[in-house]
Amino acid sequence: MAHWHSEAERITPPGSLTPTVELSELQIDNEKADVSDTTEDIIVDFDGPDDPLNPKKLVCHSFFVLCYPFWSRRKKWAATMVVSCFTFISPVSSSMVAPASAQVAEGFGIHSDVIVGLVTSIFVLAFAIGPLFLGPLSEIFGRNRIIQGANLWFLIWNIGCGFAQNTGQLLAFRFLAGLGGSAPLAVGGGVLGDIWDTEERGQAIAIYSLAPLLGPVIGPLCGAWIAERSTWRWVFWSTSIVDVAIQMLGLLYLRESYAPFLLEQKAKQTQKSLDAEMGPIRNVRSVFATADRTWARIMKTAIIRPFVLFINEPILQALGIYMAFQYGLFYLFLTSMPLMFQGVYGETVGISGLNYIALGIGFTGASQVNARMMDGIYKRLKEKNGGEGRPEYRLPAMFPGVFALPIGLFIVGWTVQAKVHWIVPDIVREFLLSSRFIGQTSVQGIVLVGVGMILTYQCIQLYLIDVFTLYAASALASVGCLRSILGFVFPLFAEQLYKTLGYGKGDTLLAVFAIAFGCPSPFLLWNYGPQLRKRSKFAEHST
Repeated sequence: MAHWHSEAERITPPGSLTPTVELSELQIDNEKADVSDTTEDIIVDFDGPDDPLNPKKLVCHSFFVLCYPFWSRRKKWAATMVVSCFTFISPVSSSMVAPASAQVAEGFGIHSDVIVGLVTSIFVLAFAIGPLFLGPLSEIFGRNRIIQGANLWFLIWNIGCGFAQNTGQLLAFRFLAGLGGSAPLAVGGGVLGDIWDTEERGQAIAIYSLAPLLGPVIGPLCGAWIAERSTWRWVFWSTSIVDVAIQMLGLLYLRESYAPFLLEQKAKQTQKSLDAEMGPIRNVRSVFATADRTWARIMKTAIIRPFVLFINEPILQALGIYMAFQYGLFYLFLTSMPLMFQGVYGETVGISGLNYIALGIGFTGASQVNARMMDGIYKRLKEKNGGEGRPEYRLPAMFPGVFALPIGLFIVGWTVQAKVHWIVPDIVREFLLSSRFIGQTSVQGIVLVGVGMILTYQCIQLYLIDVFTLYAASALASVGCLRSILGFVFPLFAEQLYKTLGYGKGDTLLAVFAIAFGCPSPFLLWNYGPQLRKRSKFAEHST
């Protein structure tokens, strides 16, 4: 049965004109409908916490994942894993061509280092543009339609990359594929915010945030062997095959989760079910439907607000700049590893790709440990604070992360600069193949780089969601745009950086910037975060 209340009884949703990834402020009205006044609008809301349409429904009377419309815990995790798969496959494609860059350059006669780097990084440039449009579109047409439709767009152009006949076509197809591949980054966090409560979303966000970092590690590892055994064209076709499988999982296990869209559909059904004989046909709309909730208004707000937030919010500026630097450094590291191991150590394309395993171990190990600890730490700190939660309780894991990154850069740069035998920087590969664990120094550096990146990435993302609750989509869009721009720019000067300074001085320079941008952040936010939030017009002041 539809649930409604009259205009006089309407509960106005707090916050922004455009609902974002956080719906914790959604008002649930359990009173019975009063339809006696036929001159007022009928406002449709959820039928309480047990409404099967409610994405944050905790109670389920169903056992099977495919038995809709209930939102069981199992279905929430199924949706989380599918969204994470979507978020994983596009970053795989973003970096998978990196080890095969020399083949692409030879095939198309590319002699510029910048153009060679552009083949990899132009995909990431699309990550800066796509979310600005795909995010607000998901608020109009729903999360599910956008994430799956954009994935089909990505699939078409990624297949086209394998058929490119010249450099211009390859760059154009890569950029267009990146636009579709950016949808999970724009919408995925919103899906998790729709279905998980604050104290439960730590593990879900940890898995989701691992995907865009682990994907670019797995990509070059696979791409190196594919390029060596076949051609660089199969690098794109192979990811397309995997993407088809993920698309099928999405059709089976992913359903709509955006509450305003769900209530709009419910309002339309209620409107159709009204009996004309009961009196004049009344206007039925959702609790989120206002005069400002129009297509033009949503698009304008979603495009402008991220930049307004970034200009006015010191928290967003500090974390956004550091996160962007880190992401740029990540892609610089991805594109420079073939230079290290193919250039300095003379490894083949396939063998050099195995060195990405060390980076993946850092990402995966730290992410899994952090995922198990984040929610527990938050709950314990909340209890110590008299049951009052604070966004700063998301920061403890960031403290070791900001130090692990520069330390790892120092170790990797100077061990490669000294031309230590290839077994040292490649110890993970040697350990896996022959079980000889000799010379741990450089692999610890690569692992530490991965540990530092994933810990800070997860903490920053959760912190921003908790701080800018009602504007979380705009906050994440602002840092995501800046992050992707630096992810596009940094690989373009990677080879020139190491040619000019060498690996030791080059990585030392990057480590110094990592210390300057990153190390003060968690200390300052832990001590002064509450004061900054109180002064903010956009931050969530209450817990």
